[in-house]
Amino acid sequence: MTVTIGTRVIGGGRPAYVIAEIGLNHNGDVELAKQLIDVAADAGADAVKFQKRTPELATPEHMRDIPRETPWGTMTYLDYRRRVEFDRDQYIEISDHALLRGLEWFASPWDEPSVAFLEDLGVSAHKVASASLTDHGLLRALRDTGKTVILSTGMSTIEQIDAAIGVLGTEHLLLMHATSTYPMEPAEANLRMIPALRDRYPGVPVGYSGHERGLQISLAAIALGAVAIERHITLDRTMWGSDHAASLEPTGLQHLVRDIRVIEEALGDGVKRVYPGEFAPMAKLRRVPA
Repeated sequence: MTVTIGTRVIGGGRPAYVIAEIGLNHNGDVELAKQLIDVAADAGADAVKFQKRTPELATPEHMRDIPRETPWGTMTYLDYRRRVEFDRDQYIEISDHALLRGLEWFASPWDEPSVAFLEDLGVSAHKVASASLTDHGLLRALRDTGKTVILSTGMSTIEQIDAAIGVLGTEHLLLMHATSTYPMEPAEANLRMIPALRDRYPGVPVGYSGHERGLQISLAAIALGAVAIERHITLDRTMWGSDHAASLEPTGLQHLVRDIRVIEEALGDGVKRVYPGEFAPMAKLRRVPA
């Protein structure tokens, strides 16, 4: 089974869809967001992704008044969430820049008004953050858009994933194996979940959303059949913010896309054949002809 995002078809043996997750790594700065879009485009990614919240709805009540040290001084966690949100005009500016660079863009809405906000802007797909997998009201709102929904499965049991898919259906679903540790250690990657999810939900394309350091685990996911890869990106992993340390810097993203394409070419089709490059060594080295 395949799904479509913009002009790209994902799954069915096609090249892996690479999503550069900007998330909140723009730190509320449109110009920084544009720089990160450029990083994604220059590396050969297919899409950039943001996060969209209505802070008053999406911020857990017990977190709202907790003090947070920020580059703009000490503020409550709720005020910090307000500070890093983009408004409609800012998103239009970001959207124009992404489309100019040949990238699709979409976001993870964390509440139902954010779904309407993104629909108004004409996003090409929607992403469900792992933390939102159990929010069935949000899932119903996303299902009703009729667009491809990318569902991350971190911090979730298989029963919770079953229930989420029961709400969303499978017709426009791209499932992403994930572990929601930032940064994630290799022992928590559990990459064998990629074929396990594929077996459990026949016909649903399965990708991988990673929060690890480095490239090896994401590349192994491709070898295991992941049809999409999502990684956070940053200009500098030492920047202020909770996701930068688990992100790829520009060179890392370039190497990731390059190596994904090499692995895809190397996987082949599973049909044994003698390649032209083997003819000379065969003539030289094989003593007993077939």
